Amino acid sequence: MAKSLVNTNARFGTMPVFLTALSTILGAILFLRFGWAVGQVGFFGVIGIIIFGHVVTIPTAFAVAEIATNQRVQGGGAYYIISRSFGLNVGGAIGIALYLSQAISVAFYVIAFGEAFEPLVNWLREAYNFNIPDRRIITIPTMAILAAVILVKGAKVGIKALYVVVAVLLTSLAMFFLGDSPIKPQEINFHAHITEHQDFFFVFTIIFPAFTGLAAGLGLSGDLKDPKKSIPRGTLWATVVGMIVYVAIAYKFAISATPEDLVGDQLIMSRIALWGPIIPIGLAAASLSSALGSIMVAPRTLQAIGFDEILPQKTVNSWFAKGVKRDNEPVNSSIITIVIAFFFVFIGDVNFVAQIISMFFMVTYAAICLISLLEHFAADPAYRPTFRSKWYISLIGTLFSFWLMFKMNAPYAAFSLLIMAMIYYTINNTQKEKQGVNKLLRGVIFQLNRQLQIILQRADQNEKDVSWRPFGVCISYDTFKRRSAFDIMRWLSYKYGFGTYIHFIKGYLNQETTAQSKEVLERLIHLAHGSKNKVYLDTIISPSYTSAIAQVVQLSGISGKGNNLILFEYSRTDPSNLKEIVANYEIVDSAGFDICILNTSYKGFGYKKELHIWIKPDDYRNANLMILLGYIILGHPDWKKGLIKIFALYPEKLMEEKRNQLMELIKTGRLPISPSNILMVPFEQANKKEVITKYSADADLTIIGFNVEMLKNINEFVEGYSDIGNILFVNANKVKIIN
Repeated sequence: MAKSLVNTNARFGTMPVFLTALSTILGAILFLRFGWAVGQVGFFGVIGIIIFGHVVTIPTAFAVAEIATNQRVQGGGAYYIISRSFGLNVGGAIGIALYLSQAISVAFYVIAFGEAFEPLVNWLREAYNFNIPDRRIITIPTMAILAAVILVKGAKVGIKALYVVVAVLLTSLAMFFLGDSPIKPQEINFHAHITEHQDFFFVFTIIFPAFTGLAAGLGLSGDLKDPKKSIPRGTLWATVVGMIVYVAIAYKFAISATPEDLVGDQLIMSRIALWGPIIPIGLAAASLSSALGSIMVAPRTLQAIGFDEILPQKTVNSWFAKGVKRDNEPVNSSIITIVIAFFFVFIGDVNFVAQIISMFFMVTYAAICLISLLEHFAADPAYRPTFRSKWYISLIGTLFSFWLMFKMNAPYAAFSLLIMAMIYYTINNTQKEKQGVNKLLRGVIFQLNRQLQIILQRADQNEKDVSWRPFGVCISYDTFKRRSAFDIMRWLSYKYGFGTYIHFIKGYLNQETTAQSKEVLERLIHLAHGSKNKVYLDTIISPSYTSAIAQVVQLSGISGKGNNLILFEYSRTDPSNLKEIVANYEIVDSAGFDICILNTSYKGFGYKKELHIWIKPDDYRNANLMILLGYIILGHPDWKKGLIKIFALYPEKLMEEKRNQLMELIKTGRLPISPSNILMVPFEQANKKEVITKYSADADLTIIGFNVEMLKNINEFVEGYSDIGNILFVNANKVKIIN
């Protein structure tokens, strides 16, 4: 496999980028279909097509110039830019589609090259009665010669040939403009078009490949001596020059022939030009130069895809990525490109091939404009291009690209996006390491989060009392001994809330503890990876548990609304840290936090099928919070087969009243708790722990309320629960409303 996507012997400058782009822009479409387009939609209609095309290509050219002046664009051109901005999974999906469009473009231009021989074919038929029944007799040998040249000589000969063919191309255009048409219309009408004309957007679809030249120049990125200089200059100049030339040619067509003549003769330019034969020669030169440009660029995109190991098979990736030792010429990728091109040459339909190319290029342009737009929004200090576009220009390019796709051909557009979605899905499932959010998207998420936090902070503070949700934080120094507290946090934050899990490191902040905290955080992230969690992980260094708690309760939290619940945990077999938890109750309570204390046992959370909630007469403040926590925990997939059972401990005389209250609460709160799972347990003088143990010995999690009085005797949290699984003790700072 190639060690780099850059040709270490690169000597190309701005001119090859300009010529490659310009020769593709002023290519086969110009000679074969542009006069037809003027006849179909009129002069002003074609001006509309040119404007629409450049509303996409100019923002893309600006975006390319901007991105290229901020980073070293290596081999792969547009694919390299997209994959390094959106990540290899998204970049791979777009890159494969882009490669296919580039490979198919080779066939498109070879087919167009065959059309240049139409005058010769007609002359042979008329003069010698010699008929060439199929253009493929010309196009297939042409494709074979082109393939041999690229495989044997590589890009260098292609660039040298470009200078020759561009010279021929410009000569043919000059003679076209100098020609005095013998078929001028009697009256010049810039609105004139044939009666039964094609739809505007169908004509646009056929013409659009003419505006895709900037991607051709960009594809030489790995072979450029100074991409930051050559790519912006080459693409921008080619785009501007191409637009001017197209407007001028549209005007020349409108004043030189009737719409019927323009539609009826695909080589109408030869009847207008100063010397007619120069037009087929120019078409041949333009088609050949565009084919050369495409056949140089497409293999480099595929080589970059192989280099990034996007495809499922490692051996296939290595084969595609392999380059010639001397100059990294992608011979293997060229072979695949040639095979694809041969297939479409056999098809031989210019319009069909043009529509396929248009769709994939549109997606590529949209992606490049979107990168520029998101870079503006992400406001990354590392993004410092020497050429800057405007965010609204990139936005226009992005929106127009997607809009025009569906206006051109909605089924083709949907099919193209479906293909890319399937490629993305395949990459995500076969290349797990390619998953994740790249730097650009992380920057966008950061900015969105920053804005949302400010909005949430300024929102009405009374709202959280009306619609409560957990913004929880857990602080523990036993993270790597027990996972139970982390499990509670991930269940609470999975769907309905936010969770922050903080590992406490005792000590003073210094170089040693800072290094330790980084190691611990990496370990935490590694442990959490793969579990279904949306918990934010962090560490805190503090000289004591009390000072750590004081710091944590003052943290604003990642939600932007501040934390409202804190979770402590201790082991039933070693409850030594329970004293520290109890000692710091007042600090947490004064901050307005709801407090949860998890008592972990050897039973753990069992099979996560039954969650028991015990409501006692002194749980006036706690009851609603306990029920809400139970409901939220059951929202996690781990508890998808779970159910809630509510046990109410009340004296016999209050049973009916309390049951009715609970039933009304469940009904008005639309809580998924069956009436049969609400059990009223008579409680007079019996030991409540014995009653709880009797009913909840097999529960997977038991939620019990506590109050300040219980804190005076730590044994209330320890003794009497030895036969029960994990217990979550809950103390609400204020009554929660369930509505």
